[in-house]
Amino acid sequence: MAQSDTVDRILDAAEELFAERGFSETSLRMITSKAKVNLAAVNYHFGSKNALIHAVFGRFLTPFSATLEKAFDELEVRCDGKPPTLNQTLWVLTESAVRMPQRNEKGISIFMRLLGLAYTQSQGHLRKFLEQEYSEPFSRFMRLLKEATPQLSAVDRYWRIQFMLGATAFTMSSSDALQDILRNKLGVDTTVQEIAARLVPFLAAGMQAQDALLAPRAESKIPVA
Repeated sequence: MAQSDTVDRILDAAEELFAERGFSETSLRMITSKAKVNLAAVNYHFGSKNALIHAVFGRFLTPFSATLEKAFDELEVRCDGKPPTLNQTLWVLTESAVRMPQRNEKGISIFMRLLGLAYTQSQGHLRKFLEQEYSEPFSRFMRLLKEATPQLSAVDRYWRIQFMLGATAFTMSSSDALQDILRNKLGVDTTVQEIAARLVPFLAAGMQAQDALLAPRAESKIPVA
């Protein structure tokens, strides 16, 4: 078996099992069994389970980051010195993800599930790895978001970004199921690209929605006996 084929087998198996079971619940033996390799091969190519997790993310994020940086460069040239709009910024991010070549038709769905797990499970090493390796394109994305939403306070922007990421992770990680439901309920077929096209204006509207927090009510005056 060629070395690159062995690595791909291990990464494919790890990616699928991590998405199905989570990181802690997936053992190296489960991965080697699915990949049909021995444990020594995992240790040789990756060294540790944490390094394998990093490699699973890197296989998607490294080409995605390069694609995203190029797309941001092109966007800023088109805008000719003016800040890109929120819709433009969100669409560049989403389009860069869904238009990337995928190893299989479920690639984006699996990756979004993994990304959600990175923040819901205790994986401090992974968050540190993502911040160290991919901070530049995502810092640029955050800067563009800030420029497009000057009316928001830092706290409001923080929470709206979290809500936006949550909606995106749910929608894209569940895209297969959502496509099936749409087909069964309404007889309509759709693509991941069409889902993204519907998602972007929804996210933009949420980011720019008027603050609905109510002013504190005046305290009721309690009669003194």
